[in-house]
Amino acid sequence: MSDYRAIALIPARSGSKRVPHKNIRRLGDHPVIAYSIAAAKASGVFDTVMVSTDSEMYAEVARHYGAEVPFLRPPNIAGDKSPDVEWVEYTLDRLAAEGRRFDCFSILRPTSPFRLPETIRRAWSEFAAESGVDSLRAVEKCKQHPGKMWVIRGRRMTPLLPLSPAEQPWHSSQYAALPEVFVQNASLEIAWTRVIHETRTIAGHCVMPFLTVDSEGLDVNDEFDWRMAEWLLERNQARLPAVPVAPYQGEAAIQTLDA
Repeated sequence: MSDYRAIALIPARSGSKRVPHKNIRRLGDHPVIAYSIAAAKASGVFDTVMVSTDSEMYAEVARHYGAEVPFLRPPNIAGDKSPDVEWVEYTLDRLAAEGRRFDCFSILRPTSPFRLPETIRRAWSEFAAESGVDSLRAVEKCKQHPGKMWVIRGRRMTPLLPLSPAEQPWHSSQYAALPEVFVQNASLEIAWTRVIHETRTIAGHCVMPFLTVDSEGLDVNDEFDWRMAEWLLERNQARLPAVPVAPYQGEAAIQTLDA
């Protein structure tokens, strides 16, 4: 789709606490990770679609749906506080040592199942057309405005953002009167691979926005999110990427995660 070599990186560590095994929990007919793999492959953007996991069971699921898992992520960079830059750098360096180098990488998190192939193509087109940026990140207009957020210390509160005009504080204003603020979601990130070694971050210094639409940015990270995703599917209010592979029928644990 372009002159650049791009890799899709799908992170799927096994130690989720809020929803155990959330990355392979079944949504619809498939483990949720299947939809990110299918969307990445169908987008036509990537030379390689790879899953980064510390679990051989997760790797088996990922390979069933057509992703590469050439090695497992070391435990020391697979904790719940491990920054993304660690596993991205580790993965890209391992691949580079094998002669596989990429100009760009995209992080597609499994917990954004409603990200479609056309979502990825739209994001890639915007990123490729923009000069002077390090990365692109998916955002959406925030529903809970930080201008109405507080920090509590003992029995007193202070506004999180001390920027509002004294005559009309944001915490006492209507939402429509507040400045537009956007929050990142987990739908996707795209960056030049040089950013990893130049800045030791996954985003760099100059980040451009990618505005997701409707359910594209929905992140299923707790039980409420899962029920919302199921509700949307039942009412045809959201669409999952087509998965051209029969449902995975391996590890029995996947079949019982909904219990």
